[in-house]
Amino acid sequence: MPGTRHAFVPQPVADQPPARLLQYIEGDDPVNGRPFAQQMFESLTRPLTPSDVEGASFERPTSRLIEFASEDDAHGQFLEQGWTDTLPIVLPTEERVEAMLAGTSRGRDDVVGILRPTEHREYWQFTVEQVAVNAVMAGARPAYLPVVLAMLASRVTARHSSTSSLNAMAVINGPIRLELKMNAGLGALGPYNHANSTIGRSFGLASQNLQGGSVPGVSYMGSLGNSFAYTNLTFPENEEQCPWDPCHVRQGYDREASTVTLFRNCQTFISTSGIRETWQERIASMLGALDPVCGGVFLLGPLVAQELVEKGLNSPAKLAAWAHEHARKPAREWWDGFDAQIFWRPAAELGIEPFASYLKADPDDLLPMFEPEDIEVLVVGGDTLPHWAVLNAISHGIPRGGIELGATVSVDEWR
Repeated sequence: MPGTRHAFVPQPVADQPPARLLQYIEGDDPVNGRPFAQQMFESLTRPLTPSDVEGASFERPTSRLIEFASEDDAHGQFLEQGWTDTLPIVLPTEERVEAMLAGTSRGRDDVVGILRPTEHREYWQFTVEQVAVNAVMAGARPAYLPVVLAMLASRVTARHSSTSSLNAMAVINGPIRLELKMNAGLGALGPYNHANSTIGRSFGLASQNLQGGSVPGVSYMGSLGNSFAYTNLTFPENEEQCPWDPCHVRQGYDREASTVTLFRNCQTFISTSGIRETWQERIASMLGALDPVCGGVFLLGPLVAQELVEKGLNSPAKLAAWAHEHARKPAREWWDGFDAQIFWRPAAELGIEPFASYLKADPDDLLPMFEPEDIEVLVVGGDTLPHWAVLNAISHGIPRGGIELGATVSVDEWR
């Protein structure tokens, strides 16, 4: 909407003292030099003109084919236009896209889903062929396409524009893991498997290209950025060495179903080794270093999972309940987080539990880091060391503007 009226204050705004924020309001707009308050008042009260509403809707160019002078020119244009993750790509020629489409029985014009970089932008709709183009660019094989389609059907974007630099994570379950020779063992989260890497990269490229872009300062506002974004922590669960039901079975799917579970708000990866005498304190301190807003995920190596079973935590539900009870921090520290103030304080002031009770707590009262339903447990990796990690992430869907974000999605439906 080119006619939208804007009034700007200086940055940063977060965590600034009240006196400085007042100076922002009483000072000048740093873009045009006019008094901020005057410009804001005029923008809110001046009647709309025809030019103000012009461009409220716009055409999106969707040319299927673009001619380039040479292959080098094509690579340069893809990079210049922001259609890549800045790494080299496989050029999506007609022949390569056609070969990729052979990986699914769905029609090229079938709608896969909708995406947007943040809750405040409109959704973009996209087709199977458009996803196939991005899968080719990422170096994926046709057999991988059903997994990529399922990921993008979830409505979870791998290029979220949060200022907190949040990212996505994808966990694959079921027979498809073995069919594609995905790696759930040694080095599963690293760059050692073609399927893991290119499926994750396909998810990222398609997200940025099919949601209207992911351009720093325009449609991506992550302050630090996130290195997870290159392959989006895409890996299969190590079901063969999992001592309990794998992730997709706990979500209600048959064990022989192939699925992908999407996690959002991924950040703050903390790892350690072994379950020693102080394992309880270690779990509590590691979870205590996370952000209570974003949910918590345990990534357990097979040896660690087995040790926890021997400690009596023989199911993800028991581990989640234990973590809810023992991973706590003082209320003053819990509420001091920027995200807690932004997301949970308004809910608390509206009387929504448990946050309303948390807000009434004394400063030294210990509050749980996570509710049990916000904790997920996954088994992944090899057995050269009892290694494990925790990270911020959450999988269950949250309604946004009437749209439910999917958590676990069937891959079989996209074969």
